[in-house]
Amino acid sequence: MIAVFFISLIALLFLSVPVAFALGLSSVFGILLHPSLDLSVVPQRVLIAVNSFPLMAIPFFILAGGLMQSSGIARRLVNFAMSLVGHLTGGLAVVAIITAMFFAAISGSGTATVITIGTILIPIMIAKGYPKGFTSSTLAASGALGIIIPPSIPLILYGISAQVSVSDMFLAGIFPGFIITASLIILSYFFSKKNKLPRSERSSFKEIVRAFVEAIPALIMPVIVLGGIYSGIFTPTEASVIAVVYALIAGIIYRELSISNIIKTLVDSSVTTAIIMIIIATSGLFSFFIQINYIPDLIADLLSTVTGNPYVFMIVINLILLVVGMFMEGSAAILILTPLFLPLALTAGIDPVHFGIVMVVNLAIGLITPPVGLNLFASAQISGISIKDITVSIIPFVIVMFIATLLISFMPVFSIWFKFF
Repeated sequence: MIAVFFISLIALLFLSVPVAFALGLSSVFGILLHPSLDLSVVPQRVLIAVNSFPLMAIPFFILAGGLMQSSGIARRLVNFAMSLVGHLTGGLAVVAIITAMFFAAISGSGTATVITIGTILIPIMIAKGYPKGFTSSTLAASGALGIIIPPSIPLILYGISAQVSVSDMFLAGIFPGFIITASLIILSYFFSKKNKLPRSERSSFKEIVRAFVEAIPALIMPVIVLGGIYSGIFTPTEASVIAVVYALIAGIIYRELSISNIIKTLVDSSVTTAIIMIIIATSGLFSFFIQINYIPDLIADLLSTVTGNPYVFMIVINLILLVVGMFMEGSAAILILTPLFLPLALTAGIDPVHFGIVMVVNLAIGLITPPVGLNLFASAQISGISIKDITVSIIPFVIVMFIATLLISFMPVFSIWFKFF
């Protein structure tokens, strides 16, 4: 029964069947062979999986990010960042990274960050003399911050799957996000210095003030949303609704959010939400099947030689997640692997919040690694570079991000710092 379950899942994924349907069909195959289950559990478990109040945050954060993309916020964030650091060595690369970090705190999506920021900055960087490969790689890697910096959809999904506080996951993602940001800035600085890339002109104080004033509505949004969550004023789900309202207000202030843009954003957000919710529904059935058959216990027995040592276990998990991220979309990977690996992490004495951050950061690297690196394809399409060329250029970014991931993995204080207060 278990063999049929896993073989069918692998075969369906290999045949490029969408992850949601592969999860659902393989679970149905397993249930059909189970001696004490019938197909009536399928609709029950699917409904239980999506009948969760915290899940309401997902469509609203997706909608808020879409509205922010349509309201001119990204361009103003770019202008403000450029006025501050554009004149430094590798200044435009630093602008891309910092802007992506701020936009990540708005959109919660890695690929959306690449498309929105990349559309603005990639043509500018190339025109200024930055190599296409380096430019595309910088934007692709910066976009990965979208699923690390809160609010992040993968962090929400892990919190629900692992039954830990989504607010705790948001808090835990702050410093790892800064660490990844710093590592990308350092790499960009040394590359730019070595290759003597051009600098932009230094902005005057008046220009900096003007750019700051124009960017205020964009800069305030993360403060309102995250500040309200951490202060206990509202829950992450309520914060997602506030984010939508604020995005609409910001669009009105900037006078760039038309009725047609709002309608298009609503349609796009609905499609994205539907895709994610279908995956969540079928992954709930998947999780139910593996739990009633004690599959996590079987895996624990297989990995019993490493689960006793948290350091060895963390190295093994990092390598597994790095490979998984190359072939599977992050949200789906979280929903599939959390019920399998979390019990092992708990056995090894690893905090569930810290383990969730390790999972998300590793899967963020998957956004810039072929063959399924969505950020890689999005950035390459914008810059007009081939996938082969950008794959070569992205290697230093992958290495730096993995080193930062190891630092985060072996220093849990960066993830669970708030538990010491």
